[in-house]
Amino acid sequence: MSKLDELIAELCPDGVEYKEIAEIFELKNGYTPSKRNNDFWENGTVPWFTLNDIRTNGRLLDDSIQHVTEDGVKGGKLIPKGSIIMSTTATIGEHALIKVDALTNQQITSFSLRTSYNNKLDIMFAFYYFFIYGEWCQKNANQSGGMAIISLKKLKQFKIPLPPLPVQQEIVRILDNFTELTAELTAELTARRKQYEYYRDLLLTDLNEDTVKWISLKECTLPTSNIKWSLEDESTTYKYIDLTSVDRELHYITETQEINKNNAPSRAQQIVKAGDILFATTRPLLKRYCLIDSEYDGQICSTGFCVLRANTDIVLQKWVLYHIASSSFYYHVEKYQQGASYPAISDTNVKDYRIPVPPIEEQERIVAILDRFDALCNDLTSGIPAEIEARQKQYEYYRDKLLSFKEVTA
Repeated sequence: MSKLDELIAELCPDGVEYKEIAEIFELKNGYTPSKRNNDFWENGTVPWFTLNDIRTNGRLLDDSIQHVTEDGVKGGKLIPKGSIIMSTTATIGEHALIKVDALTNQQITSFSLRTSYNNKLDIMFAFYYFFIYGEWCQKNANQSGGMAIISLKKLKQFKIPLPPLPVQQEIVRILDNFTELTAELTAELTARRKQYEYYRDLLLTDLNEDTVKWISLKECTLPTSNIKWSLEDESTTYKYIDLTSVDRELHYITETQEINKNNAPSRAQQIVKAGDILFATTRPLLKRYCLIDSEYDGQICSTGFCVLRANTDIVLQKWVLYHIASSSFYYHVEKYQQGASYPAISDTNVKDYRIPVPPIEEQERIVAILDRFDALCNDLTSGIPAEIEARQKQYEYYRDKLLSFKEVTA
């Protein structure tokens, strides 16, 4: 019998109490001080959290990306450190524990522990239970003008278990160990990716100049074509690859929309073939690119992509792909993109980028080395990402199991 089993058998063998969120926490919606008033923002020192903080810096937050001044704080009252914040509109259920007194924007609701529960609830136990709470919120949200939202009234109705404090603390210890292992793997992956990027850039440029010629992407790629929707039969459907279809981290297509001539978006125009490289020219520094595999041969992509079809008499498909991923290419993109709020780069400027082209045999040798690096850093079926995904699934299984309690009957 584990230590946790012993604690449960000793302290709560018949079950535990469940308490409504509103009884345990003080709930408060956030707000945004007027952006027109510089006195609220200039040289601000008060952390102001948004969903972007959680996405960028994780779930344990000790500072924010943006700050407001004390003049921007309504009534001078801040959310106390040790509170949990959760997104309750649009992207619902993302949460974090804040370690500083702060504010949030209106997309975020804060949950501050009532003093009467200071010795009854371990805040990290609540933090872990908010994963379950967040899923409940997603299922119980209302659609308001096309945007999901969950009201304070509904938020307050959810109940969480309140096992004895030693039981909570043992569960937190177990789950902390799981998250620490995942964090170590994630840190290793980050280091490996930096190493990979360094050697990728080196291998692609440290070439024998006597056997290399430099040419533009336009010179080593083939023409592509667009679909003529007016000639299509209504029963013919295609998989549509939009900008959001491409994963920015792992660079593969995650999901597509089924379209035909009647419902095709105006940007659904370009026919792709297996082996094509897609590069998103809209907001290009987000690095949306991928290689088209056989599953999407003959399908349709957005005009927001530049489609690069390698002339394999000159270059390997992956030789082009790895150059698109290189740091040098992104310096080129940064130089030629236009527009401030919605930057973009033209296909012409993309194809003006020049790459070194060694003999095919040398390309094959270098591509084989980079493929091994890439698999280690990005392949979900092997390497570190696969191990992280397995750990995450194991963690989620045990988290849900550990946080399930029989409710005590009166």
